[in-house]
Amino acid sequence: MFSDAVSFSPSTLPSNYSPPPRAQQMPPRDADIIIVGGGVAGCSAAVAFGKQGRRVLLFEKSLKEPDRVSGELLQPGGVKALNRLGLGSECPDSRAWTGQLIAAACLEGIDAVPCYGYWVSYNGEAAQIPYPERPDRPGTREEGRSFRHGKFVQKLRQEAMNTANVTVIESKVKDVIRDWTGDRVLGVITEAASGERKYRHFFASLVMISDGYASTFRKRFLPNKPSIRSKFWALELEHAELPCSNYGHVVLSNHPPILLYRIDDTTTRIFIDVPTGLPSASPKAGGIRAHMLNVVLPVLPPRCQQSFREAVDRGKFLSMPNCYLADSEQTTPGLMILGDAMNMRHPLTGAGMTVALKDVLLISELLSPDNVPSLEDADAVLKVVKKFHWVRKSSASVINILAMSLYPICAANDPTLNVLKNGLFRYFQRGGRAVEESCGMLAGLVDNLAVLEKHVLAVLFYSIWLRLCEVPLWKKPWVLGVEAFVVLWQTIVLLGPYLDWEIWG
Repeated sequence: MFSDAVSFSPSTLPSNYSPPPRAQQMPPRDADIIIVGGGVAGCSAAVAFGKQGRRVLLFEKSLKEPDRVSGELLQPGGVKALNRLGLGSECPDSRAWTGQLIAAACLEGIDAVPCYGYWVSYNGEAAQIPYPERPDRPGTREEGRSFRHGKFVQKLRQEAMNTANVTVIESKVKDVIRDWTGDRVLGVITEAASGERKYRHFFASLVMISDGYASTFRKRFLPNKPSIRSKFWALELEHAELPCSNYGHVVLSNHPPILLYRIDDTTTRIFIDVPTGLPSASPKAGGIRAHMLNVVLPVLPPRCQQSFREAVDRGKFLSMPNCYLADSEQTTPGLMILGDAMNMRHPLTGAGMTVALKDVLLISELLSPDNVPSLEDADAVLKVVKKFHWVRKSSASVINILAMSLYPICAANDPTLNVLKNGLFRYFQRGGRAVEESCGMLAGLVDNLAVLEKHVLAVLFYSIWLRLCEVPLWKKPWVLGVEAFVVLWQTIVLLGPYLDWEIWG
C-alpha cells in the first residue's frame, strides 16, 4: 500500500542512510493528507478532514497517554469549536450549526470539571468574573472544561482511530520529502522503533505539521522563533478548598501571578509563574521550593494553604516554558504548520487549545472539498494556506494580544505597572457589560479587535482616574501631567509590538 521510493535525502537521517535517486515525477499518493503529531491540533484535524472524505495518515511517535501539565483548560470557545469539528455528543453540519451544544464526547468519561469563569484576588480583595450569558438561553452562562491533558488527548486519538478514512500510525517522523526541485513537500520519512524496515516513506498531497511547542520542523519552515520570558512551575493539590467552586482562580500580588483550577473532582492544579532570574527562586535563596514556601504560600487563599504545603513536601515539581511565538505567513508548497508549532502565547489566559481548535475548524472549512476539490493542486492549497494566515487573525490575535499584555501587568512590581494592575482589577470588580465582553474575549467567544481596543482604553483611563482619586489635591497636577503620560507610554510599549506582530505580521 505505502510507497517505497523517496525523492529527497533528508539531512536529519544517519550518514549511512542512502535513499534512491530523486524522482522527477510525482510518486503515488498514500493519502490526501499526512498529519505529523497526534496531539490536540493533529487529532482534531484528522477527524475533520476524514469526515470530509479525505484520506488521512496521522503519525504520532508515542500513543501512550501523555503526562503533561499544559493544555488542561478548554475555554467555552474551544468547546464550541470541538463540537463543530464533529467531536461533540452530536455531529451537526458545521455550516448550519449554531454551536450551542455544551458537552462534547471527547470531554466525557475523563472526569472533566465544568468551568464557569474566573475568580481573581488582589491584596486580599476578590472579583468574580463569570463567562457571558449564552445568547440562545437567557440566564444560562457559557461553560469551559478543565481536565487532565493526557486523558483528553487519548479521547481525541480514539476518535481519530474510529473515524473513516483516517489511519493512525505510531511512528516517529524523521524528515519531510521534497520534490526534485527542493521546493515542494511531497511526504515524510518515518523511523520505526523496531522491525526490519527501519525507515519508511509516505506520500500525500499535503503534509500538516502539528508537533507541538518543541517542534523539530518549525525552524526550517517558519522565520519566527519562540521567546521565553518565564516558566510555570506546577503542583497537584489534593482536596484543596478553593474560594469559588468551578472557577479558574488567578492570584495577583506584588509577585508574579498564580493560577489554580480543578483537573478532576479531588485534584487542583496550581501554576506558579517564575520569571527568568527571579532572585527568590535562585539556588542561593533556596531554589524553587523556598520560593514556593516563602513567597507563594502567604498569598494563597487561606483554605488551600495546607494542601499547598503538603504538595510542596511531596516534592513533585513539574515545569513548562512560557513562550510567545508570532504566527507568520507560510510559503512552502505541500506543507502547513498548525497548533503550538505555528503560534504560541503566554498560558495566563489558558487559551492555547481554544486557539488550536478554532484554527483547525477554520482550515478544515477553507480546504473543504467544496472549496478545494483536489489537494494535488499545490498552488490552490498554498493560496488557501496564505488566506488562513490572515483570516485567523480576527480570533487568534485577540487572545494572543490579551495574553501577552496581561502577563507583564499581572506580574508587575513597579509603580507604573502597578497603576495598571490596580485599574485592571477594579475594572473587573465593576462587573456588567465591561466584564461580560472582557471575559468573552478571554473565553474565545469575542473575536473583535475593536472590542479589545475599546477595553484597553477603558482600563487605561480608569487606572489613571483611580490614581488621581487616591492622591491629595496638591499632587493631582503631577499625576495628570507626568504619571498619566508615563502610564500611557508604558501601555504603548506593552501593546505596540504585539499589535504590530499580530495584526500586520
